[in-house]
Amino acid sequence: MEKPMLDRAYQPLQVGPITLPNRFIKAGANENMSMAGLPTLAMLKHHQELAMGGVGLTTMAYLAVEKVGRTLPDQLWLNDQAVSELRVVTRAVHEAGGKIAAQITHGGSFVTGIFVPRRLQSSVSGFNPAGLLRGNFLRRAMTETDMDRMVDSFVLAAERCVAAGFDAVEIHMGHGYLLNQFLSPMDNQRTDAYGGTAENRARFPARVLAAVKRKVGDRIAVLAKINVSDGRSRGGTVEDAIVTAQVLEAAGADMLVLSGGRNVESGWFMFGSNLNLKAMQRVLGKWSLSGMAIAATAKSAPKIDFRELYFWDYSTQIRERVNIPLAYLGGVKSADNVAQCMEAGFEAVALARALLREPDLPNKWREDATAPSLCDNCNSCIAYIYHPGGTWCIHRPPNELRNNQVLASSEVA
Repeated sequence: MEKPMLDRAYQPLQVGPITLPNRFIKAGANENMSMAGLPTLAMLKHHQELAMGGVGLTTMAYLAVEKVGRTLPDQLWLNDQAVSELRVVTRAVHEAGGKIAAQITHGGSFVTGIFVPRRLQSSVSGFNPAGLLRGNFLRRAMTETDMDRMVDSFVLAAERCVAAGFDAVEIHMGHGYLLNQFLSPMDNQRTDAYGGTAENRARFPARVLAAVKRKVGDRIAVLAKINVSDGRSRGGTVEDAIVTAQVLEAAGADMLVLSGGRNVESGWFMFGSNLNLKAMQRVLGKWSLSGMAIAATAKSAPKIDFRELYFWDYSTQIRERVNIPLAYLGGVKSADNVAQCMEAGFEAVALARALLREPDLPNKWREDATAPSLCDNCNSCIAYIYHPGGTWCIHRPPNELRNNQVLASSEVA
């Protein structure tokens, strides 16, 4: 390992109008530490612990830009009532020495936990496989009027993030949510200016980002999370991702976080390993509709053995084709991995599961660069996204359910 390369990860990083204390990012991963659309004490403790552990930028996920954009019943959504509660969390992170981003997005037709009594918005009309478990059988193609209104929703959400004290917004354009439904040929079969070529498919997501950047970009950083590939033969490819990255660079993005895969069609690709079926059934119930659906999906997934830096080949191709700052995500498990990312020209590294196991991992590696990550990639933490206590590493004490209560900002302040 080149020590100067590892040292670089601990140097400050300018991202748009903000400066991160280092290059370690806690990747956005749905915590489910919210109640009735508001953050809980568990959410505060989670992000505070990450900042204390040396994470330069922690990401709260996922914050819907409007109520109907949620995918789960208690999920955070950005409204006036939430602002004061979120401000308590951001202040705690700042007092611990870190920065915090809000991952903002809209589920579009990907709504698996809530019934919506009308057709869900998407890039196209027709049957909606992602909505089967909750009766959201149909979706409709967004019109220009719909798009204008959705842009306004993202902009208003970003303004509320500024008011709540966030340092950045990360616009989620991956994993099968609304903006990815435009980017991915798995969904987007439009024949107008928003379909066909990769440039056309990126047109609406870029419009969203550009509008957010114009409105709040002088006060907070504007990031985007994109797929390096959908991981399916008929999905988006790395060549598509390169075009997306170039379009978003031109639209003014301050940084791109590189992820991959789709929640329903290729979860194994997203996590670089198979889902933990036993953990999923333990949390959801083996004979529940969700449990049976996940079991059926798991049987059709290819067997994947985890390997470090599993998105490397895709992400380095994107690195070669754009000048915008990039955060590498996917299988970072050692200080050597971090140094490799720095040497390859990535400005930051993003981790999720490894930080659930050890929130102080950046501090640990700074003291001992030979120390291994203790994360064993069992993927149980993914199942606990659907647990009332929120996601957690099974090798650590569980989240206390008593902390799963809405913050009373006047009491915590």
